Amino acid sequence: MGLNNAMDISVSGIQAQRVTMELIASNIANINTTRTVYGEPYRRRIAVLGENQLSFADQLARAEKKIAAGGVEVVDVVEDSSPFQRVYRPGHPDADAEGFLSLPNVKLSDEYVDLMKVERNNEANITAFNSTKKMMQDTLQLQ
Repeated sequence: MGLNNAMDISVSGIQAQRVTMELIASNIANINTTRTVYGEPYRRRIAVLGENQLSFADQLARAEKKIAAGGVEVVDVVEDSSPFQRVYRPGHPDADAEGFLSLPNVKLSDEYVDLMKVERNNEANITAFNSTKKMMQDTLQLQ
């Protein structure tokens, strides 16, 4: 694995975490959205990360042990299937006949924990990127 490939892997991790952070921001922004275009409350969305898809040439080189894995990418965005929160608010326009209102399945504490994980992952990727950059600079100074 070359140093450029190591930097690309770190960048792919940062980009995947950016998408995850955007989903967390969307979840927090819609924490009180009781009606979407589908007529139900907002459902929490989660990023599914997977190994970056490699081209055939890259897969062949990987099989020959010339390169390492290709990094990470957002493979899919799924909706959380956990039930909505039900609260008694008879005056709300979206309340049912019994006066219960369905709220999104977004919990602020879960979103903060996920945000802290994203922050730690970004810090690790930036550290790896900077270490690789330093190795490249040191290699150039040897010549």
